[in-house]
Amino acid sequence: MKIPPVKGTRDFYPEDMAKRNFIVDGWKKVSIRNGFAEFDGPIFEYLAMYQQKSGDEIASQLFAFEDRGERMLAIRPEITPTLARMVNQRINALPRPIKWFSVPRLCRAERPQKGRLREFFQWNIDIIGVDDCLADAEVIFCSVDYLKQAGLTDKDIVVKISSRKMLAAFLKSIGVQEEKLMPLYALLDKKKKLPAETFDELLNTAVPDKAVAEQIKNFMNLKGAFNNLVKTDNQELNASIDEMTKLFSYLDTMGLEGYYEFDPAIVRGLAYYTGVVFEIYDRSEQLRAICGGGRYDNLLSDFGGPKVSATGCGMGDCVLGIVLEEKGLFKNVNENQRLDYFVAYADDTLQNEVIRIIAKLRQAGKKADFSYKGGGLGKQLKQASILAAAKCVIVGQEFLNKQLIVKDMANGEQTTIPESEFLKQIEE
Repeated sequence: MKIPPVKGTRDFYPEDMAKRNFIVDGWKKVSIRNGFAEFDGPIFEYLAMYQQKSGDEIASQLFAFEDRGERMLAIRPEITPTLARMVNQRINALPRPIKWFSVPRLCRAERPQKGRLREFFQWNIDIIGVDDCLADAEVIFCSVDYLKQAGLTDKDIVVKISSRKMLAAFLKSIGVQEEKLMPLYALLDKKKKLPAETFDELLNTAVPDKAVAEQIKNFMNLKGAFNNLVKTDNQELNASIDEMTKLFSYLDTMGLEGYYEFDPAIVRGLAYYTGVVFEIYDRSEQLRAICGGGRYDNLLSDFGGPKVSATGCGMGDCVLGIVLEEKGLFKNVNENQRLDYFVAYADDTLQNEVIRIIAKLRQAGKKADFSYKGGGLGKQLKQASILAAAKCVIVGQEFLNKQLIVKDMANGEQTTIPESEFLKQIEE
């Protein structure tokens, strides 16, 4: 009986693994050059940790199970609760600001669809202990820095930025009660995913006052019109406008002008966001967000730690992989797998000499391989070509005089060289 992979998971054959490594290696490289240090945690945690932190939306999407000790556990659907738990454990010993990144394998028990699987990898970067929105700007910069390195430009992607603080101040200023904010956030977050008529119907149910509902829709439509926001006597709203002005100034100084826009329709559904929120999209907007994040100043205290400000983001590999594939940016991902040398032999009696030369090549740090079966030279050269070897070393009759033939696989040129000289060259 053939058993297929579980729906929503992936097998990574070598060509798929090369693409995955292209993504993950880039995430790590960019994190380190932006001053972040890598961390990781267990792949499963207590179920209560996610129930405490994420609200109904994510808590209902877990792979949860009871272990032999009758403890309820869950495979991690995100890394942020683990980050909060780990930081709280050493909060007094860790130097601040804490700048950490992680690339965990995550699982969510939700319906697979384009850009969303049940198992995926996600790059997380977080800055803990900085109140100023400079930290938010740096998180956004780091995200864009990676996407630029991957080959995307401001013609391909856009960072949509808003503020939970601003939205809360606005909603309260028009009469929405504090206790109704969270369910309203969840609805507003779905605006771009729902038909306009459906969204209007749901909004009118959540906000029966038509005048208030209309003001909410007008505010949500202020995309790209940050300068249209006018300060009033609402100090909370004014403070959030000042913060966004400062954030945009930081981003301009960082050279990201043209990469971002104000979009109050960005709400982020998760309950813990408290300030600046953002999502990065392919400009065609045919896919889900490539990346999303924001400020979560209450998370550590929600997990029993002190109140310490924090901001961060997550970028999954599924949507990103689709975008990079569509843009043709995976074309050189196999470069790291190319062999430096393939060693062929004309006679089976020379196999031990080939094994010895291969060992020396590998000890010298060269990527090298050979045929286990030997056979005709033509067949071995074909294998060298399939493996994209840069050069093929031929051990033939010349080896009776300790000579090797080295063939350049790109232009076909061959040179004869003493074995001792060849081995000396590869060690230089």
